Amino acid sequence: MRQYPPTVWVIISILIAALVHFGLGFAIEFSVDEAHYALYARHLALSYFDHPPLVGWIQWPLISLSANEGIIRLVPELLWVLSCYGVFLVSKELHRLIQGRNAGFLTSALPSANSCGLMAVLCVIAAPLPHVLAIGLLPDTLLIPLSLGIMLMALRWIRKDTFSTGDWIVLGILLGLAGLSKYTACFTALALLIVFLVHPRKTWIGQRGFWFAAVFALILISPVIYWNGSHDWISFRYQIAHGGGSSWAWRRVAAFLGLQVLCFGPLIIIGTFLFCKNCLHTGRRSILALLGFFVIPFGIFAALSGGGGLPHWTSPAWFCLAPFAGIGLAKAWSMRHRFWIKLLWIFQITLCLLGFAYVLSGGINTAAIKSNPIADLYGWKLAGQKATELAKANQVQGIAVQNWTLGSRIAWYAHPLPVFILDQRQDQFDLWFGQLPLGSSVLLVNWTGMSFHQPTRDKPISGPAGEQFAFAECKPLDQIAIERFGQHLSSFEFSLCTNWQKTGLRQ
Repeated sequence: MRQYPPTVWVIISILIAALVHFGLGFAIEFSVDEAHYALYARHLALSYFDHPPLVGWIQWPLISLSANEGIIRLVPELLWVLSCYGVFLVSKELHRLIQGRNAGFLTSALPSANSCGLMAVLCVIAAPLPHVLAIGLLPDTLLIPLSLGIMLMALRWIRKDTFSTGDWIVLGILLGLAGLSKYTACFTALALLIVFLVHPRKTWIGQRGFWFAAVFALILISPVIYWNGSHDWISFRYQIAHGGGSSWAWRRVAAFLGLQVLCFGPLIIIGTFLFCKNCLHTGRRSILALLGFFVIPFGIFAALSGGGGLPHWTSPAWFCLAPFAGIGLAKAWSMRHRFWIKLLWIFQITLCLLGFAYVLSGGINTAAIKSNPIADLYGWKLAGQKATELAKANQVQGIAVQNWTLGSRIAWYAHPLPVFILDQRQDQFDLWFGQLPLGSSVLLVNWTGMSFHQPTRDKPISGPAGEQFAFAECKPLDQIAIERFGQHLSSFEFSLCTNWQKTGLRQ
């Protein structure tokens, strides 16, 4: 095999992965979160009920041009490529810091900076979950490159002991954009502050650039603050309650940690262990502080996981850990410990490929598997078209579903019809379409993957104040079955429901 420079292998690896993502992006419909954040772009605002606005703003140009799902997914793909490049840059900067200050690997030289960067990028490419974020745009997809950019600025601060005015401006922009991406950007900002605090010289406190960066970041996130202030701080209150989760259980923590290893792979963990084994015994405080870009968000999410959580929330932390793992693996590779590295990388890439194939196949529907999560990715476009047709034919006020996760896809594919959520819980749909008015008639859509009973008088829906609501009548209109490669995935049921009314108080 021809021996290409490490940088060439990085580019080739990223391009191959990007082509796979590109193909998948055109093959599957929007997931629940993708549709929800795409609706942000259709309903531009200063902020939103559950997240800051950048995830909607960045999609607006393509969505305003009526681009299809595959084209819209070029946005997360470009962000993923940028994140891989960010991992490469951070690895090289960390390599310079270690070499320049003799911070470890005492008796033998480090591999080249490019080799370390290559290993770091390969850790990311071999991690299964980041490929999901490369196909579907989530706030975490935005926060990853911004967190890497902030970490890169922290590394440059440590190496240079000072910043130019331009550096401070860049840092302020990165912090502000991170705050516009996701509220958990505060964990990244805290990690940066710790880097500043542990630095022997606290010259940053007296530099006007530091305070300019802080003020500039606050100006950038001011739309979020203003919007929340004018909406009774609903977004902040929701996220605090959402982060706290439900009742605590240690089994959830164990499941969270096991899922993290599966989602991000053992390779990055082993690489970080090798880095720490060779480097951290020197007690270099600045390097320990840099690990805070992983430890702080991961530790907080792990602590909160006892009440519930999602595996992709830690993605920015893992990307910030990849440069450390890359250096550790590159060192092991140079010492001829290559068999296990190759074996683990092949194992993880095989998992990724199996995952891609599983998604394209439509998953598996059997009696032994109660729920097929992949069925959730197919059929919504057809259901939206059918719902639009039936709603117009029956001259109803809109479409109704009984959970917001059903509403986001229907609202996207049945645009511009209003979609009402009947669960009476406050959410973003209340801000977009309001509560279903009393006396209304709607087209009720039910999906067998998350089935609900029809809310008629004998089975009403309870409101937050104890009221009960129901339709006077629900009449079935139509049903469509969704199949993939001859396999039945799910069904959509459409009913005409008339006269939405309050039936009394819960007994």
